[in-house]
Amino acid sequence: MAQIKGTVLLDTVAAIRARAGDAELAKIIDRLNGATKQLFQTPIQRSSWYSLDAFAEFLEANVQVTAGGDYEVLSKRAELVVESQLRGIYRVFVKLGTPGFVIDRIAAVHETYFKDVQIIPEIEKHKAVIKYRGFQRQHAIMQYVITGFYRKALELCGAQRFELKFTVPVGAGEPYAELSILWE
Repeated sequence: MAQIKGTVLLDTVAAIRARAGDAELAKIIDRLNGATKQLFQTPIQRSSWYSLDAFAEFLEANVQVTAGGDYEVLSKRAELVVESQLRGIYRVFVKLGTPGFVIDRIAAVHETYFKDVQIIPEIEKHKAVIKYRGFQRQHAIMQYVITGFYRKALELCGAQRFELKFTVPVGAGEPYAELSILWE
């Protein structure tokens, strides 16, 4: 069963509080079911592992409450998270890296936040394919977050005219999801 690191849950909750306040966060939590609701009402530990199903349900409620069902908002919010995480020395690291190098590093970083999700990057000169094994249909919302991370990192490293597309969507029910990235 796929899991996600507690730090991701905590960062997401903090971002909602900063952007929309405690009242909006309460509306999101009120939409959750049983165990997921209980999870977000109790202290979350940064280094613990939590159900990816629960996080996907939380993201779904977040999009419904704060964005009226506009899933692309998750990609934009993920871009803001990447930008805030890549400050100081990390920003220099991204700016000096080639798109292929940055894609490979993001794939490696993503693997530290997921348990029972294998991330396999295949990188060529102006193309990358990243396979995600372990996601299930109910995790479809994760592709918006993933797309936002790669899009912002490519922009920060100076990639030109890039295109990102899930050629095998997360929610397709296939053995793996596949993200294709092209750049100049």
